[in-house]
Amino acid sequence: MDRKKLIIEAAAKSFSLYGYKATTMDQVAKLANVGKGTIYTFFKTKEELFDEIIHSLIAEIRVVVEGAMDDTASILENVNNVLVSIHEFRESHQLTIKLIQEERDMGTQTVVEAMQRVEQSIIQYMKAIIQKAIDKGEIKSCDPEVTAFVMLKMYFSLVVDWQRNHPPLDKEEISKLFELYLLKGLLA
Repeated sequence: MDRKKLIIEAAAKSFSLYGYKATTMDQVAKLANVGKGTIYTFFKTKEELFDEIIHSLIAEIRVVVEGAMDDTASILENVNNVLVSIHEFRESHQLTIKLIQEERDMGTQTVVEAMQRVEQSIIQYMKAIIQKAIDKGEIKSCDPEVTAFVMLKMYFSLVVDWQRNHPPLDKEEISKLFELYLLKGLLA
């Protein structure tokens, strides 16, 4: 197997287990079964290696988004499918779980910035869905990026924040709330 790939896989595993802050290049070298110097032939710093991992994470999310899309579905169905798929990915993807935890608990600046990049990529995917719906005349003209931001934040607030003090909402309830609060005002 390619050494660079081994290093990336080992780093992803280490970041998933220990988080960004606690991961060392020594740990990555040990997991990859290479010398620490070998890592530095491919990546100058831990930050550069982490950036490669985040780039791969964003690519994985893009695959999730594309898999959730259905060209025959309405914007409501597509938005729901994409947001549910992203949420399920976040809940099951060990690296994402660990980074969300580190961002929340420690506020590690590198992780905060990385998670902002991930969120911005999701917003861009959502923006494309909204723009397509505008172009098809399915919804009124709006700022697709702002709308994508509001949809993403609303979804995660309903899924994550709401259930801290209330019973969780199911997918159908969230879909109805989206339709009520967002799409009724956007429908052409």
